[in-house]
Amino acid sequence: MPDTRKMLTPHVRAIGRPPGPAQDDAVDLAQLEGTPAALASDLIKLIGQDQVLHRISDLVRYASDASPYRYVPQVVVRPRTVEDVRVILAYCVRTGRHATFRAGGTSLNGQSQSDDILIDVRRHWAGMAAEDGGARLRARPGTILNHANAILKPLGRRLGPDPASADVATIGGVIANNAGGMRCTLERNSYHTVSSLTLVLASGTVIDTAARDAEATFAKAEPELAQGLLQLREELLADTELAQRIRHKFTIRNTNGYALSALLDADTPLGIFRRLIVGSEGTLAFMAEAVIDTISAPAATTVSWIVLPSISEATALVSGLVSLGAEAVELMLAPALAAAAQAFPGTPDYWKTLDPQAAGLLVEFRADSPAALDAAVAKVTAQLAGANLVHPLEFTRDEDLIELYWRVREGLLGIVGQRRPEGTALVIEDVCFPPDRLADGAQDLQELLAKHSFMPNAAGHAAYGNLHFTLTPHLGDEGDRDRYAAFMTDLVALVIDSYDGSLKAEHGTGINMAPFVRHEWGEKATDMMWRIKKLADPHGVLAPNVILTNDDGIFLKSFKSAPPIEDVATHCIECGFCEAVCPSRNVTATPRQRIVLRREMARQPEGSPLLARLQDEYEYDGIETCAVDGSCAIPCPVQINTGALEKTFRRAESTPRREKTALLIARRWATAEKLARTAVGAADVIQRTIGVRALTGLTAVARRVVSDDLMPSVPGPMPRAQLRRLPATVKEGAAAVYFPACINRIFGRNPGQARHPSLPQVLVEVSARAGQPLWIPADVAGKCCSTPWSSKGYIQGHKWMAAATCDALWEWSGHGTMPVVIDAVSCTNGLLDDVKNYLDAEHRARLDQITLLDAIAWCDSLLPKLTVSERVERVALHPTCSSTHLGLTKTLERLAGRLAGDVLVPVGTTCCGTAGDRGLLHPELVVSATRDEKAGLAQTPAQAYLSANRTCEMGLRQATGHPYESFVFLLEELTRPTGTTSTR
Repeated sequence: MPDTRKMLTPHVRAIGRPPGPAQDDAVDLAQLEGTPAALASDLIKLIGQDQVLHRISDLVRYASDASPYRYVPQVVVRPRTVEDVRVILAYCVRTGRHATFRAGGTSLNGQSQSDDILIDVRRHWAGMAAEDGGARLRARPGTILNHANAILKPLGRRLGPDPASADVATIGGVIANNAGGMRCTLERNSYHTVSSLTLVLASGTVIDTAARDAEATFAKAEPELAQGLLQLREELLADTELAQRIRHKFTIRNTNGYALSALLDADTPLGIFRRLIVGSEGTLAFMAEAVIDTISAPAATTVSWIVLPSISEATALVSGLVSLGAEAVELMLAPALAAAAQAFPGTPDYWKTLDPQAAGLLVEFRADSPAALDAAVAKVTAQLAGANLVHPLEFTRDEDLIELYWRVREGLLGIVGQRRPEGTALVIEDVCFPPDRLADGAQDLQELLAKHSFMPNAAGHAAYGNLHFTLTPHLGDEGDRDRYAAFMTDLVALVIDSYDGSLKAEHGTGINMAPFVRHEWGEKATDMMWRIKKLADPHGVLAPNVILTNDDGIFLKSFKSAPPIEDVATHCIECGFCEAVCPSRNVTATPRQRIVLRREMARQPEGSPLLARLQDEYEYDGIETCAVDGSCAIPCPVQINTGALEKTFRRAESTPRREKTALLIARRWATAEKLARTAVGAADVIQRTIGVRALTGLTAVARRVVSDDLMPSVPGPMPRAQLRRLPATVKEGAAAVYFPACINRIFGRNPGQARHPSLPQVLVEVSARAGQPLWIPADVAGKCCSTPWSSKGYIQGHKWMAAATCDALWEWSGHGTMPVVIDAVSCTNGLLDDVKNYLDAEHRARLDQITLLDAIAWCDSLLPKLTVSERVERVALHPTCSSTHLGLTKTLERLAGRLAGDVLVPVGTTCCGTAGDRGLLHPELVVSATRDEKAGLAQTPAQAYLSANRTCEMGLRQATGHPYESFVFLLEELTRPTGTTSTR
């Protein structure tokens, strides 16, 4: 995609810098120009202009991950092919540089950061295929874990690892860290389920470990490595005490250091090396592809919270629950449950009054049938009959409640993140105790946290003895750094010397724990790890200090400051959970990166040229191409809506003249509608007679007449203009008011289709058919949900339109006595969510009394009164970000399921990026947002392409080439009485 970035216009500097002092870790002015010119030139020659990111903004936004550290890379590269990776590594060998691989960037311990060359393997390295009926998955390293599981689910299979970050963590990162999760037994982890890998070694050797001649090829290409691994194996086998020690260490979760068990589990050089790669955190080779054995995914699930008065009583039940076949047994302490009760609606009321000493277990059972679940629940009930339960045992199979309970368990990080003191870091550690000593280990861990004045806390995978805990030190303060260092020293002594546990259970070693590898493993085993590293990477090219280090104090260096920024985003923990759903993720910045850039602005002193450069580059990357759709808030542990942050900047960019113009347009919106509809109609004539290219000039004229910031252009074939007249309806006997959204009063059906029936026509008709007639008021023209003003930060226009529409809704609904149906889900969402923030108390009170129903919910209520006469074979469905916000996505999928034998929601489907008209102003945003979705559609054709929002449908058509339109059209068509046709 060509670089379409824009430079900042002078008035935009109103965004300024956040208040507060500059920080010591601000990027130095010497890096103003970003990547050194010679380095950028070299890499551009090797892999191409588009694959090299070299602006200072690019370097800053890749400098952070979920860890407490920050390393600003010299350059960021995005290789597309194995050959690209080979030449980058060869360049490092020639020049003495080093490189670090980064995919999802969720790393908690500094694994995905570099102060030299950072290699992004997320952008161009997705892709997967189920093989052998789902028994195996072939995947590239940038493939998101839950995208893989979505492909496997219809086959009754899934992958073994299931970390809480599965919605954003990639296959490469999961294997590189040997990630675990809630249900991941040792037998299910990557070490035991990866069957083959395609590797690129630091030397440039490329090897497919599954190839027939792979061992011979490996021995010939890498003789020193192959012979060295065999020599290490012989030495280990000769030392029976150490061999037994290693076997014992891997009877529990352990990702600290290299998997020396590989020397015992394989007897060939490549067999050993392939196993060593798992958990090696990108320090031994690059994984270009993996083939993974999958596991069964039983269809039926039930969960329960089991709460007891103390952590010791709770942990005492764990082994018994595991013996009964529990898929997961998760531990949370009462203070966290009490906080969750405040943060998550729908959680049990009794959590709010739990004794602080209590502890809960979230237990999950899965089976292939409800009867099998019944049997499991009966066994658990019998086993716990004498337990001192705080609350009676209650199992649920309700999907929504199960999802809520797992959100609570996974939301602990967010609860701590939101409540941590300003300026503090969020450090997440995970240790493993022998499962039979978990109760004592957990108690000692709580006491250790209290000893160093950290909040006692723990949660984790109790079935495996794996506990997570959080620390919130102020790492910019010398005293707090000393406190943190003292705690880490004591932690090592507790876990290793007292319990012979693991310092890292599933998060990988990383910079934070690398200095303590020798303490856990001892001299000889650690020296073996060093020999492995030097055999595989003799020039030290790959990720120095990530697993092994000679700098015992490195874990106390390069901490990132947390300067306060705007309130809406200041609690960001930079975990990157937001990135997989961000529409602009494939074209500019992600929500995390926008916040990271804003924090760097806060670190810079006022008047800094580097600050000015960041502001310049932020205009397009951060503000113009943000869809402000709010999707990022859904996966975010601390519910940050980065779109709200960008709206504040758009408001700051506004001027009195712009505000005046926007208010004038709001007051004359009915006229604007007519102009827009005329322009669309003229465009339809032009594209049918002259061609699509002529559209650009016409739409430019229309935008000048109305507003170039309120009226979008359409980058390609435009839809037909909507009919000038809405369907004739009557108020008497109507079941609901129908408020057609202005986008559906302007834009009609796709080019090439008849103008009749329109969306208002089919919705009126299908409602009448179900005995629930609709009434369209005569004065709907000029009324709008006011999103066009809100998204651009025009406050006065937004307030005026919000109040005017609220007044109209109040009158139309008979002061709240009749529900109102809206036919564009983004408009419904705007009226239910955003509008109330711009109304006075009287208008808010009125709006609260009006029942607003989206067409999705309305049509769902009609279905029992309709007869679906036939079904199409398959529909492709695009749930919108607004349907997700409103909780209507499952309803939309259920509706589609009544109309088709198969409902396809392509893997990777997120917000389409249209964002009202944002994607029409920046079509590259829609291309970015729909990249994965388009790939899925190309593999599976459908008979109809459905959504629930006209601008989304237009954007999807432009980006994918498929004729998306409202689901209501198909609903009306397939419920017509036999022998009848739709009213025209």
